[in-house]
Amino acid sequence: MKIGIIREGKNPPDRRTPFTPVQIKKILEEFPGKYSFRVQSSAERSYSDQEYLNEEVEIVDDLMDCDFIFGVKEVPIAQLIPNKTFIFFSHTIKKQKSNRNLLKAVLDQNIRLLDYEVLKDRNGKRVVAFGRWAGIVGAYNAFWTYGQKTNLFDIKRAYQCYDRKELNLELKKVQLPPIKIIVTGSGRVGKGAVEILEALGLKEVSTHDFLHGYFDEAVYVVLHSSDYNRRKSDGGYEKEEFYQFPERYESHFLKFAEAGEILISAHYWDPEAPRLFELKDIANPDFALSVIADVSCDVNGSVPTTIKSTNILNPVFDIDRDSGEAIEAFGSQTSISVMAIDNLPCELPRESSQDFGNQLIQWVMPELDKEVSPILEGATIARDGDLTLEFMYLTDFVNSES
Repeated sequence: MKIGIIREGKNPPDRRTPFTPVQIKKILEEFPGKYSFRVQSSAERSYSDQEYLNEEVEIVDDLMDCDFIFGVKEVPIAQLIPNKTFIFFSHTIKKQKSNRNLLKAVLDQNIRLLDYEVLKDRNGKRVVAFGRWAGIVGAYNAFWTYGQKTNLFDIKRAYQCYDRKELNLELKKVQLPPIKIIVTGSGRVGKGAVEILEALGLKEVSTHDFLHGYFDEAVYVVLHSSDYNRRKSDGGYEKEEFYQFPERYESHFLKFAEAGEILISAHYWDPEAPRLFELKDIANPDFALSVIADVSCDVNGSVPTTIKSTNILNPVFDIDRDSGEAIEAFGSQTSISVMAIDNLPCELPRESSQDFGNQLIQWVMPELDKEVSPILEGATIARDGDLTLEFMYLTDFVNSES
């Protein structure tokens, strides 16, 4: 099987790669005679063409003769190759309008499309993700944003750090007053965010103490969905019911927004589930959040202040509390500063790529030559010009013009 690594084509450029040069060499040693690799030349990739050549990996201009093509972000329509198999983050399974034409093109060109986001083990748990690194960089950026907003300290941007070690050195410059910090989510992303809070030496407190206690140091709380969602009928919460019927629930997050100053949003959000709060709520004088790092970055989703995504070079915009409209970053002391970068792991591309490639080696590479692979089948969105059974719910979305 000829495997291609595509040149990332989305703008702004993404510097990550599915496999590092050393990992490809490892794959060829572990699976002798099964695979060959071709890496499309790229001036943007964090691992240079020469680094691949040093490991005797072939660098090419096109991938026409490849059977299976790996990418990271959405592949631009112009880079699609008919009748091939692609795997990348397509950002289509939540009916994202910005990628409707991409999914249409995949179907029109008879492409088999697999999506990393739905690669799951037999227990339904995701097995391949950049989530930890999104959490690490997102939380770091929350403190960079807070430093810029308050002028209390100044640290490098994450992308200016060579690696995680330098990132941790920058954190030593952070000087926080006794503020309260909220992290929503305890999965890969949330755990990554907590790594930064632990590196800062911050104390974790219970929800009760967060809401009612007074501290002479900065503290944080990690919220689970049960902490801020309740059943509309009686105020109760049952995990299985919440995930199956999220529309039966409402948010009671505002009490945390009245106590905390920084929110690091790292939870998964179902569009049927309640939003944390509504945009009108931020005009209330009791709404204390002044910095929101929306790591999950669902535009107009769970965090209503995320009215648009940002990018690495322009990471922050402010939201005016009265109008709910975006204004210049740090343009007002009373506005809310929102960090909503949608490709956070790209700020530490070498380390996040290495971690991601290790996951692919464990979960995907052993499956590629199987006649039937439940893992790969479950992640296949399109095949033979049509949506697969599990993703038929996208039919109206892909055929709509609105």
